[in-house]
Amino acid sequence: MDPSTYKLYHVDDFDSRLHLENYMSDNPDRISEEDSLIFPIENLTKMFTEGHIKGDVLIDLSPGSIVHHLFAACDFFKHIIVLKMRDRCIMELKRWVDERTGAFDWSHATKFHVDIGKYRDLLQEKEGKVRSALQHVLKCDLEKENIMDPIVLPPADCIITFSLLDAISKDQDDYMRYLRKFSRLLKPGGHIILLGALGMTYYTIGNHKFRAFSYDEEFARKALVGEGFIIDRCEVKMRMNVNDHIDYKAMMFIAAHREI
Repeated sequence: MDPSTYKLYHVDDFDSRLHLENYMSDNPDRISEEDSLIFPIENLTKMFTEGHIKGDVLIDLSPGSIVHHLFAACDFFKHIIVLKMRDRCIMELKRWVDERTGAFDWSHATKFHVDIGKYRDLLQEKEGKVRSALQHVLKCDLEKENIMDPIVLPPADCIITFSLLDAISKDQDDYMRYLRKFSRLLKPGGHIILLGALGMTYYTIGNHKFRAFSYDEEFARKALVGEGFIIDRCEVKMRMNVNDHIDYKAMMFIAAHREI
């Protein structure tokens, strides 16, 4: 397929439920449990439990209706604000938050989290805690200078973005431009956590291929340093499960803080 015909996450129709079923479900046919579920949960749990990142407000900017990467965060932040570009993604996430019939089942991801944290008796309590924290799921416009205009958000202690930069950036300049906008949501000395797929050019949702921005670890590091961040931790996990649905080479986790 000609790459110029690939769809764009923030322009074309994106089936957020099918995205969850393909990449995040407990179905044996899912793309990669190790990379899409366990890798982010392990790294975020470790980062937060060390106690270096905590505070009042965490802002999440991630594609689709994913929530599993926020399970560890609810123990360390009073308020979690989730920003989404698409109404459909907001509706799908709120269906889970409100425990509506037909909501996506995240219990397998919750189990990964409590097992990693050795809290096996707290499975239901964990999901309730996450739901209580996710009362602010808002729509944003990443093309505006202030992506929440006219709303003014409280400055965040931490921002997490899981592959959104991969999905919306067409080149290095785009990546830097969006990263700069995200960074403006942070308070002085705040932290940013980037989760992304290295070397990815496309991902598949159903019968449709979506374009992705391909970059490497060196570029991501330089992008953060260029925006005034100091990198605290970087973990890269090479891909083990190869298939035609998505072509990334490795998963990346970077935590960094901005100098006061």
